[in-house]
Amino acid sequence: MSTHPARSLGRVLEHFGHTLLDLVYGDPETAGEVGGVGIHDPYDEQHYPEHAIVLGVGVHAAAEIGRLLRSLAGRDATALVVRGPVDDDDELEHVVDETGVALLALTRGASWAQLAAMLRTLLAEGDVGEAEEQTLGGVPSGDLFALANAIATLLDAPVTIEDRRSRILAFSGRQDEADTARVESILARQVPERYLRLHEEHGVFKELYLSEGLVHVPAPTFGDEVALPRVAVAVRAGDEYLGSVWAALRKPLTPERERALLESAKLVALHMLRFRAGTDAENRLRADLVTTALEGGAGAVEALGRLGLVDEPTLVMAMGLVPDRGEDHAHVTAERQRLAGALAVHLTAVQPRSAVALLGDAAYALFPVPGDTAPARERALHVASNFLRRTGGRAGVVIGIGSVADEPAALARSRANADRALRVLLSGRTAQRVASIADVYVDALLIEMRDLALAHRDELSGPLARLVAYDAKHNAHLVETLRAWLDAFGDVITASASVFVHPNTFRYRIRRVAEVGELDLQDPAARFDAMVQLRLLGPGASPGQGPHNGGGTGTDGPDPTADSTG
Repeated sequence: MSTHPARSLGRVLEHFGHTLLDLVYGDPETAGEVGGVGIHDPYDEQHYPEHAIVLGVGVHAAAEIGRLLRSLAGRDATALVVRGPVDDDDELEHVVDETGVALLALTRGASWAQLAAMLRTLLAEGDVGEAEEQTLGGVPSGDLFALANAIATLLDAPVTIEDRRSRILAFSGRQDEADTARVESILARQVPERYLRLHEEHGVFKELYLSEGLVHVPAPTFGDEVALPRVAVAVRAGDEYLGSVWAALRKPLTPERERALLESAKLVALHMLRFRAGTDAENRLRADLVTTALEGGAGAVEALGRLGLVDEPTLVMAMGLVPDRGEDHAHVTAERQRLAGALAVHLTAVQPRSAVALLGDAAYALFPVPGDTAPARERALHVASNFLRRTGGRAGVVIGIGSVADEPAALARSRANADRALRVLLSGRTAQRVASIADVYVDALLIEMRDLALAHRDELSGPLARLVAYDAKHNAHLVETLRAWLDAFGDVITASASVFVHPNTFRYRIRRVAEVGELDLQDPAARFDAMVQLRLLGPGASPGQGPHNGGGTGTDGPDPTADSTG
């Protein structure tokens, strides 16, 4: 364990010294607390956190370093980091002694972005608090709703806690005392777009990012819409902007209540950090438990027990994503992770004991159901379909739903069936985006039969093989004709319309199918064999043939009925 204070320069050097950072001049023991990380930009106005470690990107010459050190002393900075090596310079040592700003060198080859991220992570660790603490400021750790209610009581005004993207993380009671915009925000869990644009135009967000105090926002006007004025305060952990707290005011805050809001923002930061850390850890744990449960074996029952699912009927959902052409692997992977996270939130809202894990290219969900009944399976289909509607127009996202597992030992079968349903959906054999194994059972069998044929290196044989070979040589469209005729149950008018040819032309083609393929179309067994082989080929596919144009006669000689109207 470190002997240095959590936010001290000594602790920074203890973690990164000799690897990323070297102390050039200065005394880390007297440098005091580190308040955050700042990046020096000579072409913009600087706003550093108090007691900042400033990254002097592009600062090299000793004279330039000296000027920056003196400038930072006036801003109460703790240390300056420049790219090493730094030449020994008595003048620089004198400036460091004079200003009290320590000078550090970043080793060659190390990334500034990496250093900034690592410093922020290290400095934020001290903000989370001890793991055994169950409350922060008298409020259960991470319970942002309880904290919002506490702040609302102090201010006598309805309060929201928002993240960096103005999404509502938590809200207090008494929101009905606010205005239409606040109610709309609560229902959508997001500040309305028109207000976001207005705040941006008036510089509200810029002031929030830069200010350590309260930001007063006058009542906005949108036609006849009546809104209350707001007061907001930024929530920060060191120099990291986490979000903001907003209160809708019917009367101005007293000085005491303004101080209470400022102090509350510090407590909100601790809760948000604890909530973030706890949520990440909980999600990882749940994903590990789902993985263990799906793999079966000795640990599966214990994993289900920790998830609260050991004695409850459960089914497996498998979500897959068909990548768009041209999408790189990193983008597809990130999209899968985003969708898996969204699915976890959606299912947990519907059934709190649900659990989701991303395994390889698929996200698997354990979804508790009342039992192995038709209504239970219909509910799972409805929940999955509703999720896909909520994800918007992202094409290629499909969900296969397995059978209900009444006991832990049956969970492997449920996963296998979810995988089978997912494979059918990904194959393009159906336009459905959600399907249970019961819905696509025959298609799943056909895919598995095709796998078996490929494994045995079986070749197409019999009448269909003769038709495929003839089409490849003469471009006669006989396979297409047979498929249309079987799909239409022998109805020539319907079948000919589906391939856009004259009925007499179609009758001629179907006679050629019987002749060339040596196929007795009056024999039910022969028709069934042909249908199965066509389904194994896939929709519209014919090995050895190019795409069908659906319009020509395609016979091996003149079509005697092409000009007929009979």
